[in-house]
Amino acid sequence: MKLEKILDQLNSFEKNSFLKVITSIIDDVPKKSKEIEAILVNSDKDLKNVDTINIVRVLSQIEDEFANYVRSELVEATSQFDIIIDILIRDGNCIMSREWFNRLYENEIKSLELKLKEFEKEILLEKSEISDRRKRDYRIYRECLQTAYYNDELKNQDCKITSDEQSILLILSKNLGLSQEEIKLINYLIIKIKKENIDKVINELKNLGIIFYSKKTLNVYVADEIVRILRKVRGKEIADKYYRRVLKNLREAQINMIAKNHNINWKENIDIKIKKIIKEGINFSDVLIDDIFKEDTKVSEKKLFINELIEKRLNIDHLRGATLEEKINSLVEFFDEIDKDEKVGISIDGYEKLLADLDSVIPNIEANIREEFEIQEEDILKNEFLLDFNIKPRDILDLLSEKELKLFCEKMCVKSRGNLVTNVLDKYKDAENLFIENYSLIAYRDINKLKENGLLIKETDIGFKFEEITKKIFHKLGFSVDEKTRKEISNAKNKIDIIINLNNNELILIECKTIKESGYNKFSSVSRQIKAYIELAKAKNYRVIKSLLIAPEFSEDFEKECREEFELNLSLIKAETLVNILNGFKNSKHKSLPYQLLMKDVLIKEDWILKAINK
Repeated sequence: MKLEKILDQLNSFEKNSFLKVITSIIDDVPKKSKEIEAILVNSDKDLKNVDTINIVRVLSQIEDEFANYVRSELVEATSQFDIIIDILIRDGNCIMSREWFNRLYENEIKSLELKLKEFEKEILLEKSEISDRRKRDYRIYRECLQTAYYNDELKNQDCKITSDEQSILLILSKNLGLSQEEIKLINYLIIKIKKENIDKVINELKNLGIIFYSKKTLNVYVADEIVRILRKVRGKEIADKYYRRVLKNLREAQINMIAKNHNINWKENIDIKIKKIIKEGINFSDVLIDDIFKEDTKVSEKKLFINELIEKRLNIDHLRGATLEEKINSLVEFFDEIDKDEKVGISIDGYEKLLADLDSVIPNIEANIREEFEIQEEDILKNEFLLDFNIKPRDILDLLSEKELKLFCEKMCVKSRGNLVTNVLDKYKDAENLFIENYSLIAYRDINKLKENGLLIKETDIGFKFEEITKKIFHKLGFSVDEKTRKEISNAKNKIDIIINLNNNELILIECKTIKESGYNKFSSVSRQIKAYIELAKAKNYRVIKSLLIAPEFSEDFEKECREEFELNLSLIKAETLVNILNGFKNSKHKSLPYQLLMKDVLIKEDWILKAINK
């Protein structure tokens, strides 16, 4: 769940610990302190008085500092803190009941204790599944860890691992190619597991600003933004769902090589091996640079394979980088961007239809989703519910086996040539709703971002498409978009974009503007246009009771001039605001949006309009 949505649901007491942490980081003058000052310029700099949108913006400026703060706290925290963090950063664990969190914690401890017994037995046996070379790596790390932990006894101090020692161990583990799970197992051979009371764990995490806890609902919340930071702290480059996507596009022989390198049973079913590779916390870049190749593979051959994997199997067409490392970094950055992006790839309505169809064709789909994402609730096949967990249509399709995917395509008449996942997503795109969801990007003429989201629009068609979608939005808001009257009033020189007919010869005129630059500021040009439209309407015995200008955003000077020009009766609506009004309107009792709500302010904002229609 996004941080903004979580903050809006909680009371001030429940947000307090997080805000204290953010304030302390700001007080230490982070590297982007000037950007933070610009965000907080209109407040007294007390974060308790700052709106949630700006709190999110502040966090985005201090991600590195927040990560360093968490790292420093982990060194001093209880011994099982890495276990807790690994639970929090798994896909689907951003919202949990206290009871469910406790169950996951207990299961993790039990599983780890069983693995520890088996691990210790394997490394002590003269002949085992673990190679001698790997045993040597484990022994080197274990002895270094043991020295770091117990050397405090010589100074008559409590045993602990300092931050300096931890940073050395981190470099050592990386060079030995140890996974997070291997490190964890070796750690707990020396530092015994101590299970804590769940309420103590929750309280400690809350005070650290890592989680939010609602005493009313007894729910734990981990914001998507915090999850991404915690992943970096634990050395996980991408979310598990993207790791799975890549692994499913490798050959089984390559999966087996990864398994052998990290003490995973390579004889098991491929789906089980993929799950174990992900859970082990094996470094993603290391897998693609070394683990899937034989030792004598040339760098040029590796690059050819990575190019094919990214461009043909994953269908990502903007790979960057000349070296192997740069190519893989580009892939990591791509997954990071789509993880942050709120767009779902298809329309919201299309997502709902996809879930319903999957449920009808794949009997166990709901159970698979619950198991894979560790979700407690029963009835989960709802788009809004899954999106709160940042689970998108592609993430659901990635859970299907090849056999299930082929069956679904056959039953739903989806074309079977080419990439089946892409074909399914194309079928459920629902172009009209997808255009509305990307309305703000159309307003900004962001061709590249639109392309990434599956919309291909020519630069020359942007203006027309913006008008077309604006008409559809006002139609969905219950207004009478009158094309006949628009043509009747317009002439060759002055063509009105949109007319809303309120009957009794009363009209609302709408002008649409797209622009790449931020802050629309061409007031004189717009005012001349609208004055001409009003005169044309008067000549045909119509009365213009309101004129509206839709654009991506407006400069402060534009708003000021608009406020001073009373004859136009002009109000401004940002494209993003109009979509938010539409989304809120869908859940209201009104059949049409009361036009009087558009008559009051110069710059129309959605908050009070949504409040009014939901009374």
